[in-house]
Amino acid sequence: MTENLYNIILGFCVSASILFTLMGVLQLSKLVPEEDREFMDPLPPFLDFIWPLARIVAYYGCSRIPFSYLESVEERLKRNGLGHMMIAEEFIALRIIAASVALLLGYILITLLAEWNPILYIVLPALGFFYPDIWLRDIRKKQVDAVLRTLPAYLDFITMAVEAGLNFSGAIAQARTKGPAGPLVIEFGIVLRDMRSGIPRTRALKRMAKRLDIHEISSFVNAVVQAEKMGSSMAGVLRIQAEQRRSERFQRAEKKAMEAPVKLIGPLVIFIFPTTFIVLAFPIAIKFIQGGYF
Repeated sequence: MTENLYNIILGFCVSASILFTLMGVLQLSKLVPEEDREFMDPLPPFLDFIWPLARIVAYYGCSRIPFSYLESVEERLKRNGLGHMMIAEEFIALRIIAASVALLLGYILITLLAEWNPILYIVLPALGFFYPDIWLRDIRKKQVDAVLRTLPAYLDFITMAVEAGLNFSGAIAQARTKGPAGPLVIEFGIVLRDMRSGIPRTRALKRMAKRLDIHEISSFVNAVVQAEKMGSSMAGVLRIQAEQRRSERFQRAEKKAMEAPVKLIGPLVIFIFPTTFIVLAFPIAIKFIQGGYF
C-alpha cells in the first residue's frame, strides 16, 4: 500500500513538473519577437517541431555570446547554404538543445540499465552538442557535390546563350530556366538580384564565389572578371571553362571508380569472406562430428 502511494505521488509530481514546464515555455514563447520567414528558406521537417524552443533558447540564452564567434558561425552558415534559413544564434541554440536531449537520453538509459556510468553523462551531451556541426558538414559535402555535378551544364547553357547574342545577365537567366535543379539555381538567382539592385557584375560574381568557397566556382568567376577587364571574347572564355569543368568532372568520376575496389576490401574481409568460410566449412565439420573425430 505504501509503495503504491509512493508511485502515485511520484507520478503526480512528474506530471505536474512537465505541465508547469510546458506552461513556462509557452509564456516565454509569447515574449519572443515573431519571426518573419517570408523571404527565408523553409525549415527541414525535423526542425519544424523544435523550432519554437530553438527560438526561445536563441533569444534568451545566446544574446551575450561574443560577436566574433557569432560572425564566424554566420560565415559557416552562409558558406554551407543555410544563411537564408537561420541565424548564428539559432544554430547555437540547436546545439544546446541537442546536448540537452542527449543528456536526457543518457539519464533514461542509465535508469533502464540500473547501472551508474558517469561517462555517459559526458560523452552523450558532447555528441549531441557537436551533432549540428556534423549535420552542417554533411550539408556542405552535398552542396559541393551538387555544384560540381551541375556546373558544366550551366556553363554550357550560359555559353550557348552568349553565343546566340544575349548579354551575360540574360544568359544566366536562361541557364536558370533550362539548367538542372541544385544550389546553383539559387546562387545565380542571387547574382541576378544583386545585379538588378545596382551591384556591378564582377562584384556580384565575386560575392557568389565567396559564399560558395569552391575552387571551380572561383576559377570561373576569375576567368569572367579577367575577360571583362581585358576585353576578351566572353563566349570563348566560357567555352574553355565549360570544357575544363567537364574534364574535371570526368576525372573525379574516374578517380572514384578506381577507389571503389579498395573500399570494397573492408566489407569483403569483415562480412563476405567469413560467411563464405562458414558455408564451406559447415558440411566438413558435420562429417567430422558424425565420424567421431570430435
